[in-house]
Amino acid sequence: MSNKKLTEFNRHDVQVIQQESGYQGFFRLLRLTLRHKLFSGGWSKEITRELFERGDAAAVLPYDPIRDEVVLIEQFRVGSYNAAQPWLFEVVAGIVEAGESPAEVVRREAQEEAGLAIGALVEASHYYSSPGGCSERITVFIGEVDASTAADFAGLEEESEDIRVHRLPRVQAMQWLHEGKINNATSIIALQWLALRRTQVDDAKAIFYPI
Repeated sequence: MSNKKLTEFNRHDVQVIQQESGYQGFFRLLRLTLRHKLFSGGWSKEITRELFERGDAAAVLPYDPIRDEVVLIEQFRVGSYNAAQPWLFEVVAGIVEAGESPAEVVRREAQEEAGLAIGALVEASHYYSSPGGCSERITVFIGEVDASTAADFAGLEEESEDIRVHRLPRVQAMQWLHEGKINNATSIIALQWLALRRTQVDDAKAIFYPI
């Protein structure tokens, strides 16, 4: 264990000297000149960083504790278009709009992207997707569903969504994870949380309704 004194910093230990907008569209790119306090004392020199302002997001892994099945969605992702396979297997997710809570987002998105009504929700994690240059913070849930009601295809035409819905046994989803077929952070985090939780309870319903 380190015997170094831990210094607690917060946002008040950062000084933004200049902020410029480099791009404003569906997302926003900022150019910040700033300085921050140092662990050794004093302040850093002025540094310039580009910040991709993506906003917050929320995601949910639909899980049916009765059938021990999960629901994943498959869709084209522009971020992986150079990859051999730019269609990714993912959990349901969406951007948190003004006035929405993360829980409200995943309930809406589950209906739009998979045709599912979410029952109980358990918050599994929240994390920053790429804090070196992106502001996005993602809240991850596990949501109780009746997997038999999942749509085959879904998505909003006005948002150019073309989604194929997959209903599969939990053990098969974990095999896909092991094989690398599921290769995005949010889905990996959700499935690993579920795998860990399922080793801790005998009755899968206890994930949502602890005894």
